[in-house]
Amino acid sequence: MRVVVTGGAGYLGSCVVRQLLEHKHDVRVVDTLLHGGRSLLEIFHQPRLQVVRCDIRDTHHLPAALKDAEAVIHLAAIVGDAAAARDATSTREVNHTASMQLFEQAARAGAKRFLFASTCSNYGKGLDADGYFHESSPLTPLSLYAETKVEVERHLLAHPRPGVRVSIMRFATLFGLSPRPRLDLTVNDFTVQLFIKNKLEIYDESFWRPYLHVRDAARAVHELLKSKAPASPVADVWNVGDTRLNYQKRQIAEKIHALLGNTAEIMLVKKGSDPRDYRVSFDKIKREIGYCANQTLADGIRELIAALQLKMLSNPESPIYRN
Repeated sequence: MRVVVTGGAGYLGSCVVRQLLEHKHDVRVVDTLLHGGRSLLEIFHQPRLQVVRCDIRDTHHLPAALKDAEAVIHLAAIVGDAAAARDATSTREVNHTASMQLFEQAARAGAKRFLFASTCSNYGKGLDADGYFHESSPLTPLSLYAETKVEVERHLLAHPRPGVRVSIMRFATLFGLSPRPRLDLTVNDFTVQLFIKNKLEIYDESFWRPYLHVRDAARAVHELLKSKAPASPVADVWNVGDTRLNYQKRQIAEKIHALLGNTAEIMLVKKGSDPRDYRVSFDKIKREIGYCANQTLADGIRELIAALQLKMLSNPESPIYRN
């Protein structure tokens, strides 16, 4: 297929692009290259890859970037609560307004598939009757980032376009190494702090969150792209992750501590500024397309520890590894 990937130079996007190229798709990356293009240098020579430097808010140049696309995988966003809160105006422009415009332009360009990257953070706090959030559970976003994702989800559900199959992907919190490393995500951040500082302060240590290795997330995107699961007349909604990878913050820290085998100090603090606390079921994606994670939490921690030990990540506390 001819696939456009917005945000294709990012943490998840650079893995998605590699997954698509591996399966012989023609890929056009549309990215502002805000964090640089180093993540694509290794594969830049690939004849099936085209990179277009373009902001998705640029409605003048976007139609050319979408030309002849059979599928659009929309990952571009101001990602994460902290980054989104820093500039609320830009966040709403990119994550909300431009995302809805992109969908309309993709439909006009003739794309038959539109995959939208959303987040399990939309569930906010609490549990369903069985202890897990499901795709049909109510959404209670607790941050601007999640609010913008919910708004786009609702637009996609309420305004289907004939001939365009839409998949909404609510991702678990990602971890692990990517061609564009991010060390500000929970598992990666905890690992770096315990490795470098030999101590870690955890707020609300009993709060739950689902996790997924970034390469497994990229594989899920491709699985959904090629899925023959019955299409809904409106958007299909998928929790993307693995039910086995729901963890409390304390459990993550203990796992990292055990794998490091050092004397690091873990300090537990009762209440922080992040109220999100949710455990998610991924039974639908396992049942309907047979997807489950290949990488465990320990796998991701081990690879990051190895990279830190070998000093493959120069100055791990640098802003270049953070959104």
